[in-house]
Formats: sequence, structure tokens, C-alpha cells
Amino acid sequence: MTIATTSSYKLASARDLFALTKPRVMSLVIFTAICGLLAAPGTIHPVLGFTAILAISLGAGASAALNQWYEQDIDAVMKRTANRPLPAGRMDSETALHFGIGLAVFSVVLMGLAVNWLSAAILAFSIFFYAVVYTIWLKRSTPQNIVIGGAAGAFPPVIGWAAVTGDITLMPVLLFLVVFFWTPPHFWALALFVNSDYSKAGVPMMPVVAGRQSTRRQIAAYSVILAICAIAPFALNMTGTIYGTVAIVLSAVFAFLSFRVGLSKTEEPSEMKAEKHLFSFSIFYLFALFAAVVADRIILA
Repeated sequence: MTIATTSSYKLASARDLFALTKPRVMSLVIFTAICGLLAAPGTIHPVLGFTAILAISLGAGASAALNQWYEQDIDAVMKRTANRPLPAGRMDSETALHFGIGLAVFSVVLMGLAVNWLSAAILAFSIFFYAVVYTIWLKRSTPQNIVIGGAAGAFPPVIGWAAVTGDITLMPVLLFLVVFFWTPPHFWALALFVNSDYSKAGVPMMPVVAGRQSTRRQIAAYSVILAICAIAPFALNMTGTIYGTVAIVLSAVFAFLSFRVGLSKTEEPSEMKAEKHLFSFSIFYLFALFAAVVADRIILA
């Protein structure tokens, strides 16, 4: 990693500090955490519930900030990330590092003191996993970076569940697996049409290393595993018909779009309609699936 240095201290704006937390990505993290919290058996005081979600949000923001601190050299040469605060020169490295570490420590301590230490421990591990295991170790060393690193984004519903119950059962594990196996097809669909960015930055994403056709086949394969994990809570009688219907229908659509990508031969990014449709639907899929978990619990409880 090459970290840019500056001769004078740069006072970061509130907007740039907020951008450092990757708010668009954080919205999905917050949503799945809320769903994990609301789907859990039992109740939690609204103030403690809000505090738990706040801590998870701050932890996710800390992970994103540390990720951008370490990857500013990569971000500088990729079109879609070149305008982030660090590569654009609107913030110095030290500010980003201190901001990320400060948020991480505060989020874990807040969760532990206000809610429970199991959820705090999982939150701490998720921050470590994203910032160190994924960002520093996996991202530049293996095309399996997204597969293994996807675990970091799969922890929020487990943390939300643990915040209410103080334990971990099979249901939050299945929610973890849904996000875990959703991540590769979601991210590889994006990587297929921004492949040149990753290639230019020297990041060994699957399309760069294995080629587009191999990546497309793997997307199709992961969609089958995802469908099994998504339908499992209903098949195991852990949810009702609301979730079951949504999971079956949406997983079928996801698999159809994934297999359409698997059969595609398009090499020109501007013509990759199948990949773009899958990427867009994958976001809706995860939001709708987790919303169904909560609706099932509230309506059928």
C-alpha cells in the first residue's frame, strides 16, 4: 500500500467524514441489522434497540473508513472511486485512520456497555474481519476475496439478533448464510461491467483472474446455494408462509437472472444488460427478503 502524504494538515469536512463511512453500503448493513433485531424472539427496550443499531452503524462506518484509508492508492486509479475524499486530496491519511479507529472503539464499547458483550464481541470481530482479513489480506491476494470477505457484511443481522436475545441460534446463522452467499453473485455482477477498473488497479477480482465466462458460471452456481439458504428457514418451520412465499418467488427470479448471466457471452460492458439487471435486482432481493422475515414475525406471531 502506498499512502499519500501531505505537507500540511487538511481539515476534513463533515461531508467527507460521512462519505468515508460509505453511507450507501451502510444503509444495507443497518437494514439487515434492524431486521435481525426485530425478527429475534423476545423484546428489547426501544432506547437499547436504537443504541444497538447506532453501534452497528458506527462499526460499519469504522470498517469503511479503515478500508478507504488502506485502499486509497487503488481508489485513486479506479473511475468509480477516484472522487472519494482521500484519493481526491480532500482529507489526509492520518485523519481517516484516527477517525476509523475512534469509531471502531466507540461502537464496540457502546454496544458492550449499553446492550450486551456478546453482540459487542461479534461487532468487534466483524470490524476486524472487514478491515484486516478482507481489506489488508484478501483483497489484493486472491480472487476469492469477495467470497471469504463477504462474511464481514453478513454479521449485522446476527449482531441485531444477539442484541435482543444474548445468544445465537440457527435462525441468525441462516440469515448470515443468506448474506454470505448473496455477496459473490451481487458483487461479481458489478465486477463484470467495471472489470477494467479492477484490472487497472491490479485487484485480482474473479473476472480479472478467471475471466468473464468462469465468473458467470460461478454466479449461476452461487445463486443455487443462495436459494437453498434463503428457503431453509421456511423449510425448517422457523418462519411462516409470508417469508416462505417471498423467499421462493424471489429466489426463483434471482436464479433465473443469474442463469441468464451464466449464458451470456457479452464482452462489451455497455451491452451487459443481464449483469446490470442481476446487480440491480440483487439489492432489491436482499431488502425484500429481510423485510419478509420481519413481516412474518410481526404478522404471524
